[in-house]
Amino acid sequence: MQRKRGKVQVKRLSVRMKKLRSEMVEISEEQQKIKEGQRQVREKFEAIEFECDQLRKETNLILKQSVSTQIRLAFMFQILKARENGEFDKAAQLTSALREFIARENQQKKILAPADDHVLRNK
Repeated sequence: MQRKRGKVQVKRLSVRMKKLRSEMVEISEEQQKIKEGQRQVREKFEAIEFECDQLRKETNLILKQSVSTQIRLAFMFQILKARENGEFDKAAQLTSALREFIARENQQKKILAPADDHVLRNK
């Protein structure tokens, strides 16, 4: 009788072990899926961060260009106003200042061009 009871207990234990093993396999598979999902989310997040960085750089470049355009327009407006008022010496000085501004700007563009081109190329 005890032998039977022992065999039954061993069989129950064996069944229970098989069930635990199968549950462990399922848990392991779920953990792998979670790990893969986390990796995908990390990759997407890094791509979004990169895109934000590129947009920030591009926005800064556009802002610099806008400021430059505003300064040029202000010079041009002052030149026209001076000519209208017959102040040709002032108009000549302003024209010279505008040329210097544009020359400085072009010099800076040559220095910064590789970095700016890189920002626009990676868009």
